[in-house]
Amino acid sequence: LSYRANLVSAVPTSLPPFDFDLLRTFVAVADNCSFTRAAERVGRTQSTVSLQIKRLEDNLGRRVFERAGRDLQLTPDGEILLTYARQMLHLADEARSRILEPDVGGSVRLGTPEDFGTVYLADVLARFARSHPRVALEVNCNFSFNLLEGFSKGEYDLILVKREPQGPTGGVSVWQDVLVWVAGPKLVLGSDEPVPLVLAPAPDVYRKRALAAMESVKRPWRIAYTSPSLEGLQAAVRAGLGVTVLSKGMVPHGLVLLGADHGLPGMPPAEIALYRAPGALSRAAELLAEHIVHSLESAKGAGLASTQLS
Repeated sequence: LSYRANLVSAVPTSLPPFDFDLLRTFVAVADNCSFTRAAERVGRTQSTVSLQIKRLEDNLGRRVFERAGRDLQLTPDGEILLTYARQMLHLADEARSRILEPDVGGSVRLGTPEDFGTVYLADVLARFARSHPRVALEVNCNFSFNLLEGFSKGEYDLILVKREPQGPTGGVSVWQDVLVWVAGPKLVLGSDEPVPLVLAPAPDVYRKRALAAMESVKRPWRIAYTSPSLEGLQAAVRAGLGVTVLSKGMVPHGLVLLGADHGLPGMPPAEIALYRAPGALSRAAELLAEHIVHSLESAKGAGLASTQLS
């Protein structure tokens, strides 16, 4: 009895207030800076999300958000919690997959932009493959407009596409794409000459951003080179044929960033969204979708939006 009493007394009288459901909602609110957009992300009403955040704050005895009118910002305690919340959710999801569904099998057809797939997704997909060795991944890299066309024909279970920032209709935003001007070291831009642009064919979102930015500052431009291949675009830029637009975290070695000092305007970020095929997805496809979303959320929280995932 004495031994049992000692065990009971050693058990903490209160457990950490880290309900995973509350943490997932907290991360969604922090990522979207909005209760409304977070509610769309987690599939709940705005009032439910507000109640969940209040419950989390009551459990902690600390405020995690400062509310000033429509502005929503993390408190210092909220900043600390966000880093740990992402880690806890990622580990919980990985543990669940390894323990509860290690034998899930089948194949998943995934489409992704080439640069995003090679820079950010390689390790994400490798971790998924280790957790689910019986799932065969069929990954196709292409431009977003080609992926969307194939998606509409039923060629993919999941696609990641670059698009203009928007609501959740048709897809879930998983990444903010910071855009920069890039050129090869051989290129010399004349201040009075039209800027030579190296771009993908319409309706590529980077092409739209580049042309809109040039028009916004009345900077003359000309299309110097068009290619449906990312490798072709980068080769043309390296050869000094012109300037292109890339994601800041995906600029290959040997190319240089250009900006206001070169008379080039800034561009607002694009986003990368995950689309799920309509209808009932296989369990393997659902697990991969969840894994991608949670892995990229963890990467954003670790400040890796412009570097490769480790």
